[in-house]
Amino acid sequence: MSIDNTVKEKISVEVIKTLVTRFESFPKDASNNRNAPFHEAFLNAFANKLEDKVSDIPFFISLSSWLQGLNTTLGQSFFEKIAHYLCDGEKREYTSKKLGNLQITQNQKYTVNQIITALSNSKYFPSLDCENNQLFHDDHSPLVNAIDFSADVFYEDIDSVIAIELKSVKPNSGEMRGEKQKILEGKAALYHGFPNKKIYFYIGFPFDPTVNPLNEPATSYNKSRFLGSIINMNKFFCHEETLIASELWDFLSGGKNTMEEIIEIINTISTTEFQDKFQLLTNNSNRNTQKYIAQLQEWNLLSEKKLIENDIAIRQQIANNNSLTRTYNKNALDSKGNYDWQRYHVLKKLIR
Repeated sequence: MSIDNTVKEKISVEVIKTLVTRFESFPKDASNNRNAPFHEAFLNAFANKLEDKVSDIPFFISLSSWLQGLNTTLGQSFFEKIAHYLCDGEKREYTSKKLGNLQITQNQKYTVNQIITALSNSKYFPSLDCENNQLFHDDHSPLVNAIDFSADVFYEDIDSVIAIELKSVKPNSGEMRGEKQKILEGKAALYHGFPNKKIYFYIGFPFDPTVNPLNEPATSYNKSRFLGSIINMNKFFCHEETLIASELWDFLSGGKNTMEEIIEIINTISTTEFQDKFQLLTNNSNRNTQKYIAQLQEWNLLSEKKLIENDIAIRQQIANNNSLTRTYNKNALDSKGNYDWQRYHVLKKLIR
């Protein structure tokens, strides 16, 4: 099953927004480079290695900073939003400042601490079935608040609750112990918060950086190799509670080849002609031209294409209505790449 057109459109808008933002901050030269004397001093030792590859060290530093910004954007926003679109999920935070703390029993909290201690001391190997059996049962000990926890991706089905914590492919050293404790308490809390439903809580990674694209598909993964590359990952997590690369994206979509489709969408939009094509779509004078319509199709902006295809009918319905005329004359995409969904829904109602 491929990604449906509605989801493709939402993913495409996120790609456009990300590119617009990164173009705005892309360094043209090093004139606005932040002072980085220590970086430049250390890079002197690599001058012979950089000689044929980097001609401008200050620009190289600026570009490195820009790339780090892209990494942050992908990790903190892009991957999370794409995940939500694929599974109709959301970010869910169970904290005193958000939805309030869910509760667990004192016995469950004690069990979590026992499991974490045993894993830390390597007296116990991670086992999803064993841990769930210890956590998922009713007891009559007093209820206490679970620790604050959130899930980057959360959705509730008829008979199950699925939570996923999305992580950087290079998590901080020592982070896995805390993540495991949060997930264990989170599962126990969800067990009480959603009675009679199966509880699943995964840790997910958007791609596998240990894959060698020269001889392996970029969307593939080697779970044993990847988990072994993260400090203490195998110590605290078993394979069954981790989702990596194409495994993660297919799990979210319920289909196959999802990661390949996402990358295909990005590749279609992310070309050297991006800025020219974006300017075409943000200029209302181009509406109703074949080039404009073809660009909407290429970038999966099918909602706007539907409006253009019904333009005559829409304008007939608008007639002399000033409010609707103002809505009609708005740009479909703003300067940041956001699609005006409110405008779309107003105009769509005018199609007979």
